[in-house]
Amino acid sequence: MTLAKNLFKARLAKPETQIGLWMALAHPGAAEICAGAGFDWLVIDAEHGPNGLAEIMAQLRVLSGSSHPVVRVRENDRALIKQMLDIGAQTILVPMIETAAEAQEAVGSVRYPPEGARGVGAALARASDYGRITDYLHTANKQVCLLVQVESCKGIDALDEILAVEGVDGVFVGPADLAADMGYVGKPEAAPVQAVVVEALSRIRAAGKPAGILTSNRELARRYALMGVEFLAVGADVGVFARGLAELRQAFP
Repeated sequence: MTLAKNLFKARLAKPETQIGLWMALAHPGAAEICAGAGFDWLVIDAEHGPNGLAEIMAQLRVLSGSSHPVVRVRENDRALIKQMLDIGAQTILVPMIETAAEAQEAVGSVRYPPEGARGVGAALARASDYGRITDYLHTANKQVCLLVQVESCKGIDALDEILAVEGVDGVFVGPADLAADMGYVGKPEAAPVQAVVVEALSRIRAAGKPAGILTSNRELARRYALMGVEFLAVGADVGVFARGLAELRQAFP
């Protein structure tokens, strides 16, 4: 048995936009419904969503063979990232990266030695099919995809240094936190924020790295797609569910 190829990572090198959705409902049934909609990738959010290790593993099982799961960890923590990889996540999104050193720390967390410092426990892990993938330790590094999230003024200032870190497979711009840091809390669509966002996305792509972003604004989403952004999330399960219920109720006043 061989390790499954990370098709999301492979597609990042192509001139296309992969369309994704954020998931924060923390339930495998909800994840199954989202997967059935045909998104290229789905974020299992453990930073702001109530996702624990068991909930994430249940969703990874549901998503197996469908939309590619991206696990956003709550912080740049080596032990936490190790657990996410061991339960089967192949793509990790690390929030609030503000320096090249922090990006390098994340690279070390997702790779086995000598390239990194990921702890070795593959024989116990779902990631290796519980030891059935006998060459897992020698093949896992190539199939893990690391995405780092830049979402503060400090991170934007250090963007060039972050982009130069070998092992970072893509950079995601977080408009909500960036807007707050710029003094526009709750207004990621404000013109000054968007100017920084668009410039950052352009710099990422000019450096030869895939760029990503999340927005529920369809006009902005189309604009980012026209820019060639490689991984674009166009909404979240919570928002879609809440709006759908509101629209249904309003149809019967």
